[in-house]
Amino acid sequence: MDRQILTGARIFDGQSLHVGLSLLIEAGRIGAIGPRTTLPDAPVLALPGGVLAPGLIDLQVNGGGGVMLDGAANPEQIATICAAHARLGTTGLLPTLITDTPQATRAVLAAGVASVGRVPGLLGLHLEGPHLDPRRHGAHDPALIRPLDQDDIELYCEARAGLPALMITLAPASATPEQIATLVRAGIVVSLGHAECSFEEAHVAQRAGAAMVTHLFNAMSQMQSRAPGLVGAALALPLAAGLIADGIHVHPETLRIALAAKPAGEMFLVTDAMACAGTAMTEFTLGGRRILRSENALRLENGTLAGADLALPQAIKLMIEQVGISPERALAMATRIPADLIGAEAGRLAPGAPADLVHLSDDWMLRSIWRGGVPVQAKSATA
Repeated sequence: MDRQILTGARIFDGQSLHVGLSLLIEAGRIGAIGPRTTLPDAPVLALPGGVLAPGLIDLQVNGGGGVMLDGAANPEQIATICAAHARLGTTGLLPTLITDTPQATRAVLAAGVASVGRVPGLLGLHLEGPHLDPRRHGAHDPALIRPLDQDDIELYCEARAGLPALMITLAPASATPEQIATLVRAGIVVSLGHAECSFEEAHVAQRAGAAMVTHLFNAMSQMQSRAPGLVGAALALPLAAGLIADGIHVHPETLRIALAAKPAGEMFLVTDAMACAGTAMTEFTLGGRRILRSENALRLENGTLAGADLALPQAIKLMIEQVGISPERALAMATRIPADLIGAEAGRLAPGAPADLVHLSDDWMLRSIWRGGVPVQAKSATA
């Protein structure tokens, strides 16, 4: 239907929670938000309390719906990943390629460019590697990690011209400040991650234009009394930082300390989701290696964490109930903040904005999803 009013829930507009207001969907966009008596006549859907919020935004999604983003990428594969996460409440995302061959990187970038305007929910791409630090490879194949070179830069700058956003995670050990600055001038978002770097090296990269840190605390130099490392740089410098809030990658108390150290607009939630998201898969392969899904975690056979078994509503719930932050801050970390970091119009509810919405219950469980004003069937992350 072209016009519908949603009422009965508190409304989070990306900044604040509002009580007693209703929301009008009109031709796939937000028509108005206000008291029910001020809105035009339209069919009404009465929601049973809870919170109506912008569709969730995830800047680090490696796979979903049974597939990984890899060198076999095409628009259909990207559409499968985006559709799987839409059913989990994430209506906008950056499909993410972890460290792979140059050929795989080219294939993914080409598939992403070909998917623009064709795949709902695609906000761009994220390359997590291959320009990392082999000392902090995590679940990435260290044999494929390599320094950034001029051919890479030209490839990435060309791809950025055809994508709404391109984010690249790299380590200072694999890219010079001049190379980082060149990427940033092309409109690429540079994030520091998988790095055994000093505070000073991270600061140099930040001054060159790096704007983020990828999955804070994981696969990076830790904060010590005389060596703050990348963790210290993320907390002290004007760098946004992604958090995997599954209670496994980062302890809730550590999350609380990090959030106390950073302004409200500099932390955001990611899932680091893998192929099994939205499925009942118990294992899959990553670069020829077996990944096991057990006890809400994904691990290589040697026990190394390999992404997360997480959906954003679960992360929001943990941040509110275990970390103890306000619902407004937790919701912003999964909507407005990540959208703003990549320059997307999503992440807010305001007249004219896309009608990408989620309805969460009072105990922060996912109830309903709309993308472009059209209902999407909600699904469990482990369905």
